[in-house]
Parts: sequence; C-alpha cells; structure tokens
Amino acid sequence: MRIDEFAHKTDDRLPYDVIDDVAIYMRNDPMFYRKQLFPAIMRMKDQHDAGKQPDAEDCLGEACSSAMESYCSKFNLGSKENIFKDEDRGSLINKVFGEEMKMIKDGQY
Repeated sequence: MRIDEFAHKTDDRLPYDVIDDVAIYMRNDPMFYRKQLFPAIMRMKDQHDAGKQPDAEDCLGEACSSAMESYCSKFNLGSKENIFKDEDRGSLINKVFGEEMKMIKDGQY
C-alpha cells in the first residue's frame, strides 16, 4: 500500500505528521543529508560561530523545499501540492532550524 492510499476520501490529510516524516527523511537519506542538509547546517554553524543569529529561511529554505520535492518523488506521491499545505514549508524550516540550532549550541557540530 502506498502512503497516499492511507488518506480517507473525505479527508486529504495523511494519518501521520508529514512534517516529522520529511524531517526524518532529510536526516536519514544519505545522499540528501550529504548534499543538501549538512551544508545548510554548516552555514548555520558558521553564522552562529561568527556571533550572528542564523536566519532560518536563508540557511534552510532551499534544502527544505528540495526535501519536500525529493520526498514526494522517492515515495511516488506525485506533486508536492498533493501532500503539503502552503504553511508546511515554513513549519518544516522552523522544526529543522530549532532542532539543529540546539545541537549547534550544545557543541555537537
């Protein structure tokens, strides 16, 4: 059964938190992590180390947009507009930014 087949006909939402799932995908897909997410995290770390407050959109916006597209493609979900609402991109950016900034401040990077 495919992910999009779980959605009820009267309710287009998936039976799990798609933002959490994409965030997990971003960290666990080796190629995505190495080419997209890790460089974005390093930009955040560089700004933090320079004493600046990293801008979430500037550092992670492109990676999160790419993750949403790649997630839909990898799991054969069709267009990202079928799965994500307009506000989901911002939610994903904020989620990843908060989690990664905590690790940067804790010295894990």
